[in-house]
Amino acid sequence: PGLSASLYVGELDPNVSESVLFKLFNMIGPVSSIRVCRDAITKKSLGYAYVNFHTMGDAERALEALNYTAILGRPCRIMWSQRDPALRRTGNGNIFIKNLDPSIDNKALHDTFSAFGNILSCKIAQDHQGYSKGYGFVHYETEEAAEDAIKNVNGMLLNDRKVFVGHHISRKERQSRLEEIRSNFTNLYIKNLSPEVDEEELRSLFASFGPITSAVVTRDEEGRSRGFGFVNFEQHDDAAKAVDELNATLCHGQPLYVSRAQKKNEREEELRRQYEQAKMDKLNKYQGVNLYVKNLEESIDDEQLREAFAAFGHITSAKVMHNNRGVSRGFGFVCFSSPEEATQAIAEMNGRMLGSKPIYVALAQRKDVRRSQLEAQMANRRGYHQQQQQQQQSMMGMGHPSQHHPSMYYGAPMPPHRGFIPQPMMQHPRYPMMHPSHNRPPRGSRRYNNNYSNNNNYHQQNNSRPYNNGESADASAAAAAATATTSASPANDTHTEGLENQLESLTLNDLNQLSPEDQKQSLGERLYPLINAQEPEYAGKITGMLLEMDNAELVSLINNHHLLSSKIQEAMDALKQHLA
Repeated sequence: PGLSASLYVGELDPNVSESVLFKLFNMIGPVSSIRVCRDAITKKSLGYAYVNFHTMGDAERALEALNYTAILGRPCRIMWSQRDPALRRTGNGNIFIKNLDPSIDNKALHDTFSAFGNILSCKIAQDHQGYSKGYGFVHYETEEAAEDAIKNVNGMLLNDRKVFVGHHISRKERQSRLEEIRSNFTNLYIKNLSPEVDEEELRSLFASFGPITSAVVTRDEEGRSRGFGFVNFEQHDDAAKAVDELNATLCHGQPLYVSRAQKKNEREEELRRQYEQAKMDKLNKYQGVNLYVKNLEESIDDEQLREAFAAFGHITSAKVMHNNRGVSRGFGFVCFSSPEEATQAIAEMNGRMLGSKPIYVALAQRKDVRRSQLEAQMANRRGYHQQQQQQQQSMMGMGHPSQHHPSMYYGAPMPPHRGFIPQPMMQHPRYPMMHPSHNRPPRGSRRYNNNYSNNNNYHQQNNSRPYNNGESADASAAAAAATATTSASPANDTHTEGLENQLESLTLNDLNQLSPEDQKQSLGERLYPLINAQEPEYAGKITGMLLEMDNAELVSLINNHHLLSSKIQEAMDALKQHLA
């Protein structure tokens, strides 16, 4: 009841797409639609999909024939799509099975329990590595089928293991029962017991609080006390009173720990909750005061890092991270006592030379926050790229030639090298970008070395190049003027510094007022003439590589010609290695 010709397909490999599912399910009968459910931001598959058939008969055949079929190497799990959440949550006909052998998978569980009635869904619980947790669930169409399965399978052997089968209890109901047990406990856990304490002494210690049903000291295989035990009272009030009065009291010179006895999984859950809470408290404590510092020399140690930042305030900790061989990983953390000190340190130290390398300084972020931000940035870039392609296709269809709105790119993708992780290159329609033929010397006129740009004829030719469509005269004049003065040395910082003085300073506040795509556009327009002044041959490629960096780092590059020169040289090293 309540079913349509729609199937839920779960346990899917992340690479399974609509086309893969269409090829499989369309063999059964005509498919009306397929949708793989994806994350709203990252667009990654959530591991399940919905397949809709035109007729109920085709959907039934697909469920029968394709359930647990391997798709891209992973068995799928198919069940009827139940669109009414009220029906899904009632739990009628849902049973719970535990103590399952690890070799039993979804299909084996389905085959075992299908004899008692029509199964709507069947699933083995798995850990994050895909291994069975030893329990699972079977949801029958009727309550009668569930009762029949419990009566016939509970206590039976499956793969030489005695299994428990019972009605599934919702988490809310389980939690309610657990709270009731906690509030009416009678069993106590006692630890830090002296080895001399036996069962008799333990019983006599607690007997004054009320009638006791049992008192046990836990022992090892050789009969020696393990330092803890259990005492069970007849009445809850007596047990609660014993906890209040005996906890932290001395017994044989040792302070006792007395509390309500807990099951192992409850204890683990409580410890996990305490750990997470302590972790969050620690993160909140260091929010806004903990700095992340990277691009450190291998020789920099904790003390040198502390000394470099000591002028900005009281430092509570300074640590350089090392690998398991004790070698510096090139980054570390500096924690100040106040956010104001940390902010000043970022402003003063970001881009400053420490040893022979310019360092990057920013507020430290949690790994999950960084990952979500990167995924959101990549999703925005993909969406922008697709939007630009659609606009171009639309304009082509309307008869507008593409040269009216030139779509330029920053070089070709390169292999990873020395910290650069190139992504698919973004398109920036409004950014002035020369065609490679405009700024490349004739074939054979130079070798790939540091002196290749000493060709005066090439620079003179480059000065007289025409502007591209959409290029601003100011940016072109700045690029041409800087290029014309580079004949003496391709990496002369004074030329880059001169261009910096011609361009307005750029701040993060300026960028934050723009959309994400316009932020990169603005950064590209500032970076290109500066890079072109130092490496005109590969200015476009290097600009594209640098634009994959964080915006804050790019602002530091634009406002610090020493840092920019160093980063350009790193990019050139990567390009030369790729070309070689």
